[in-house]
Amino acid sequence: MYAEPIFLQPVFKDRIWGGTKLRDVFGYEIPSDTTGECWGISAHPNGPSTILNGPLQGMTLDQAWQKHRGLFAGQEGNDFPLLVKILDAKTNLSVQVHPDDDYAQQEENEPFGKTECWYVIDCEEDAELVYGHHAKSKSEFQRMVDDGEWDKLLRKVKIQPGDFVYVPNGTIHAIGAGTMILETQQSSDVTYRVYDYDRKDDQGNTRELHIKQSIEVAMIPHQDADFQPVEDKQDGLEIKKLIKESYFTVYHWNLDGKAENLENPMYLLVSVLDGEGEIETQSGSSPFKKGDHFIIPSTVKKFSLKGNASFITSHSTK
Repeated sequence: MYAEPIFLQPVFKDRIWGGTKLRDVFGYEIPSDTTGECWGISAHPNGPSTILNGPLQGMTLDQAWQKHRGLFAGQEGNDFPLLVKILDAKTNLSVQVHPDDDYAQQEENEPFGKTECWYVIDCEEDAELVYGHHAKSKSEFQRMVDDGEWDKLLRKVKIQPGDFVYVPNGTIHAIGAGTMILETQQSSDVTYRVYDYDRKDDQGNTRELHIKQSIEVAMIPHQDADFQPVEDKQDGLEIKKLIKESYFTVYHWNLDGKAENLENPMYLLVSVLDGEGEIETQSGSSPFKKGDHFIIPSTVKKFSLKGNASFITSHSTK
């Protein structure tokens, strides 16, 4: 059906912590000056992407998944497994945690928990993340929450552009102010808030917290994940495999010139972080530019790239 990439129209989400960088940096037409998220590759019911080209133009990605599984290597499952976002954190995100699959299915009637990872596109000098905590037990965690000892409880990590952060389910985390990231995650929207800085929305209301659920699903004590990026090069394409884990494999690509006869591992999710160029398949050439999101379907076995650009790419590991 498709011998070319499937380009997608993103979905944008207004967030209390969002800003305007999705417009200023990527040129997107955003709905407000507090736009926090671009769901670039999404089949999630809360914001499915729309196909922009080819025979399925106008169809949403979730519809394509249901009706044309051959584009996705015949992968099994009722739900498209991954979701790719760009986030603009003008101010701090809430401190939060996500459940694993079993908890999400049993307690939320959702198909997936949420393991995710972040590539730092840009950030302000001295930007930081919340990543993990210092409690040694659930009871100590509860006590520190009850006493509001956030500075003692939360573990903060400095970041810089180009950093990669792996956030498995159960990890207490928060993206800090002045940070723009690309997030690759399981296709889930289940979030438990631990702390939200006591801020209020435009109606004067504080946002709901989920302390009970957070303690039930949090990794206590915290442990950093152990993984090692792997670098490779094919012609003008530098390939860094950032992580391979049980849900997804994620790469950073840097293209300088041309790379020919690249093999498609199954179906590949591609987000263009910078630059422009062309992707060549058996059907011809398709231009791409900064801010584009597309899928190279499994019906495209090999492809070539030409131009100067950087990308985050990913595929399911299931």
